[in-house]
Amino acid sequence: MKKHRILAAISAPVALFSATLLASEKLYNFAFKRVDYVPETSADKQKYADAYWSYVDWLHRQPVENWELNPDDDQNHLVATYVPAKGASQKTVIISHGYKGDGETMANYAYMFHQMGYNVLLPDDRGHGQSAGKYISFGWQDRRDYLEWISRVLQTNGPRTQIVLFGVSMGGATVEMMSGEALPPQVQAIIADCGYTSIEEELAYLLKRQFHLPKYPFVPIVSFINRHRMGYFLSDVSSVEQLRKNTRPILFIHGEKDVYVPSWMLKKNYQAANGPKQMWQVPNATHAESFWIDPATYQKHVEAFLKQYLPQA
Repeated sequence: MKKHRILAAISAPVALFSATLLASEKLYNFAFKRVDYVPETSADKQKYADAYWSYVDWLHRQPVENWELNPDDDQNHLVATYVPAKGASQKTVIISHGYKGDGETMANYAYMFHQMGYNVLLPDDRGHGQSAGKYISFGWQDRRDYLEWISRVLQTNGPRTQIVLFGVSMGGATVEMMSGEALPPQVQAIIADCGYTSIEEELAYLLKRQFHLPKYPFVPIVSFINRHRMGYFLSDVSSVEQLRKNTRPILFIHGEKDVYVPSWMLKKNYQAANGPKQMWQVPNATHAESFWIDPATYQKHVEAFLKQYLPQA
């Protein structure tokens, strides 16, 4: 009997540990593994579907160019769509898409900037769209890829071009993370719409909100898995730390009713940011809805910000 009690005492925690590891592996694959389709939008945004597809149709009608990085490297092959401005322009915007999206899903923002006279570059991030990658890096590896896209823009459009970095959701966090890099002087402004503070905080928040699971032990285990798969811990992936090194003018946009990336993350990012900064919290907007509620007002805010910092805007 004593032997059976000892075995039971040992097997129970072992079984719990094994179950936790299995659940963490499933969580990692769910959150980080690429999917080769764009998931359907949330129910509350279905009302914008017709408008969304009209922007996609507009994009398909444009005389676009297909750009590539590392075309002979299957592990690092990256793809982007370039939409030249209607006429000669010294202004280029690089638009960073959201989680499990791709460049095409940003067609509405591409249209807005195109109407403002910009060349537009729409990359597919690693693990998304036509670009390579087994896993999603949530902006961390992407920030370095975008430095290469910036170099490609300068190579194509010349050293006089003025570059704006723009992103929404994961893309907002991506351009926030780029803000801490050594950017060339041609990058003159950044606009981040509903970006998170860090992937560790975002994952812990969503675990609790959507799955009623605690941060511990799941987030540390997922972080360890990511260190093995991608080479870095989740604690490394921080918009806040990068924003502390920022020197560029930056506009933060965030929906007042965002429960996916909560508004306290907006305030934490804003407080951390160095350099000239502005914040616009959009009334009644949920996650990534700020544009859709009123595209004209959204464009006016963007134009007003850029006119302060881009001589030709």
